[in-house]
Amino acid sequence: MEDFTTLTPEEADAVRALGGPTIRLDRLREIRREGEPATGFYMLEKGWAMASHILPSGSRQILKIHLPGDILGTPSMCSDQAVETLSSITPVVIRFVPLTQFGALIDAHPRLSALFLLSVQAERLALMDQLAEMGRTTAEAQLAAFLLDIARRLDRLGEVQNDSFALRLTQEHIGDLLGLTNVHVNRMIRLLEDKLLIRRDRERITILDRPGLTKLASRPQREKRKELSWLPKSR
Repeated sequence: MEDFTTLTPEEADAVRALGGPTIRLDRLREIRREGEPATGFYMLEKGWAMASHILPSGSRQILKIHLPGDILGTPSMCSDQAVETLSSITPVVIRFVPLTQFGALIDAHPRLSALFLLSVQAERLALMDQLAEMGRTTAEAQLAAFLLDIARRLDRLGEVQNDSFALRLTQEHIGDLLGLTNVHVNRMIRLLEDKLLIRRDRERITILDRPGLTKLASRPQREKRKELSWLPKSR
């Protein structure tokens, strides 16, 4: 929510107070399965997680890669049952937030409700861009856009140094996100390396030519809304 504006001390305290005790899970563990009761959402404090669907064919479609600070499971707020499966990629620390507690937060801090809405719409916009890329761009461009997006999000967490970052994903994860086979993902990574756009060293990715990678990705450059005078006043 602080993507758009700085929270007041009271709002920040209210957000930190959300949720129950911390839950620690090892890597590759289910947090909540699609179809299970959805009585709240999760706040991801540490680690990487993902949201996914299992398709009728049995294959997996990853919908979103979640990083620390993300809120997990918000699409299920509109349904009694979870509409996606949430899983850990690395060891994670999460907290569960019941909808009843979130409702009390909205009642006490209406501006947080509006900021939450903006954050959800920003995520929706990112998914729209991803869907457009999958239908209308090359696999090479999709991978370039994905790497730039992950680098941007990790940079906000202080986890990028000299355009280099740890990518905690397998080629299978990337393929399930972009709709590509493992072989195709590996081929596209090598192609970006051959063009001197990136360097790969095991799980570490270094962006060597950001302008070139950005041009290849061709993703629209989205600017966050700055005029927020219409938001409810802080209480």
